[in-house]
Amino acid sequence: MVNNDVLVDKHYGFGGIMEKIEVGLNLAGKNIDSLTVNDLAPVDAFHTRGRESTLEVAELANLNKSDLVLDVGCGLGGTARYLAEQYECNVIGIDLTKEYVSVGTKLTELVGLSNMIKLCHGSALEIPFEDGIFDIVWTEHVQMNIADKKRFYSEIARVLKPGGRLLFHDIFRGMGDSPFYPAPWAEDESISALVTEKEARSTIEQVGLEIDQWIVKVEESIDFFERVSAQIEDHGPPPIGIHLLMGNNAKDKLNNYVCNLSENRVSVALGIAVKSNV
Repeated sequence: MVNNDVLVDKHYGFGGIMEKIEVGLNLAGKNIDSLTVNDLAPVDAFHTRGRESTLEVAELANLNKSDLVLDVGCGLGGTARYLAEQYECNVIGIDLTKEYVSVGTKLTELVGLSNMIKLCHGSALEIPFEDGIFDIVWTEHVQMNIADKKRFYSEIARVLKPGGRLLFHDIFRGMGDSPFYPAPWAEDESISALVTEKEARSTIEQVGLEIDQWIVKVEESIDFFERVSAQIEDHGPPPIGIHLLMGNNAKDKLNNYVCNLSENRVSVALGIAVKSNV
């Protein structure tokens, strides 16, 4: 497997995302000129269990308004907007997908949070900031597209202040057979770089981050998708949701993801690691 920025950008930024979101919001009866952060949550919390898991990670973070947060792989900026609104902290987001940054910046303007949030195009392997300036680095569902885990976590450790915290929510390789594709993070193995939880933990610790909590969320994730599937079966897909970000084979991707979780082909965990004060 190789880390291919072009393929990753193409996978996520397939064009027309803002237009799809606007149509979905209109169908949902939302006024685009008076949007709230919660209005956008169904689509911009593009990770397992959506806003539910974001709340759980935020509880681990012990955030306050003086914290400067970096969201690595910020996507459309949904987490950045939630943190800025709820905790009144300043958030910078970086993402490899140019369309995500462009759309996310527009959505941030629409909810009136541009003074607290800046979204930038950039690579997690070359974070464009100085050493030791962030209190929190936050990352959800990013490293599974990055082959060079050592460099990924090293960059995070570099930009954290001594005593700073890494908050993570990630997908890992399970102990079962190879995952089914397409999946939400990859059409095939070409941009999928899964490692086991054990391997990820080892790399995190090697770069000077001490794991404080590591919480497996496989069963909760399966339950979540089963509830969503039942709702879709009964009522059809909602007008606005993460399916808008997954192209025409969104249903296949989600079905495969549930199979991967159920058969231990992949796992999901969230947690916190702390940079040494030394």
